[in-house]
Amino acid sequence: MPRTSRLFIGLMSGTSMDGVDAVLADLPADGAAVTTLASASLPMPMGLRDRLTMLALGKATDDGLDAAGQAAIGISRLYADAVARLLEGRERAGIAAIGAHGQTVRHAPRQGYSMQLIDGALLAELTGLPVVCDFRAGDIAAGGEGAPLVPAYHQAVFGAPDERRAVVNIGGIANISWLAPGEPVLGFDTGPGNTLLDGWCARHIGRPYDEDGAWAASAAPDPALLAALLADPYFGRPAPKSTGRETFHLDWLAERGRAAGLDALPPATVQATLLELTARTITGALAPLRPDVVLVCGGGVRNRALLDRLRALLAPARCESTGVVGIDPQAVEASAFAWLAARRIDRLPGNLPSATGARGPRVLGALYDPHFAG
Repeated sequence: MPRTSRLFIGLMSGTSMDGVDAVLADLPADGAAVTTLASASLPMPMGLRDRLTMLALGKATDDGLDAAGQAAIGISRLYADAVARLLEGRERAGIAAIGAHGQTVRHAPRQGYSMQLIDGALLAELTGLPVVCDFRAGDIAAGGEGAPLVPAYHQAVFGAPDERRAVVNIGGIANISWLAPGEPVLGFDTGPGNTLLDGWCARHIGRPYDEDGAWAASAAPDPALLAALLADPYFGRPAPKSTGRETFHLDWLAERGRAAGLDALPPATVQATLLELTARTITGALAPLRPDVVLVCGGGVRNRALLDRLRALLAPARCESTGVVGIDPQAVEASAFAWLAARRIDRLPGNLPSATGARGPRVLGALYDPHFAG
């Protein structure tokens, strides 16, 4: 039977709020392996990032509704620019839809919602392509966390019949997918990934991130501060669970670290402690699962010190970038939303109840189609 080629675009801007990743993927209807055809990234404009950060932290100084509306327009226009960059020199014919995550500014599944800012109708109008967005609402309506949604995709592209695998995505928040033969697929957020590391770095050395983790590697973690941070109740909660930067931010660090002498510590020591926090919460979640292989994706792959620490804590399990199995670690999440868009177009479930806690499988996403009859 001939292979039926269908093209989808995936767009992702994560909790780090540092940019937008775009992927053009071939997702045939016959269930064959996903093929990434092109990828592109655009940085987040500083003004938009500041507005989104203020909204996420509940610190918007102007009209909050107006700020949210303008930010949704801004992120949608940035998404459209990313699509234009992705498709430079390519025809748009044959592209079935765009899957766009939107920018999370509040994740509160226990209160019945998760808010991703995006104007799906505007993005469809700007690109001339159908847009699928608002993926989390259907899972939350069914009693789930609405996150993580990527384990179903991870199962499709990273699962192996002869290995116990974990996929670790280190964005602003870190999450894991557990893929083991004969076992239910699991997925949950472990806690902060890059968000605290990036925020502390920006505050103290004026850089958006700690390149290669070199600043963190210049000092040793503080045991008292690390213990105080690890005592947060989130880390002891059983899965399914999910979180966001509305929980893990620099004010959280200040509150948790006050009794541990945070203010008296050299900034580099705090950075080293935050790196250890990310590493320990990821590996602590994986320890009971006993993986053979851990595949890492997301921006955290660029932090060499963090990867080295993960490898040390996870031994004898192999810890590698998803690049070793043929998928660019920076493109994995965007590819997942291309895959989720295809699931919506085909009216197939996009969630895994074993990961999100929903009452059952659900078709996810709202569809905006710019085409009309006449």
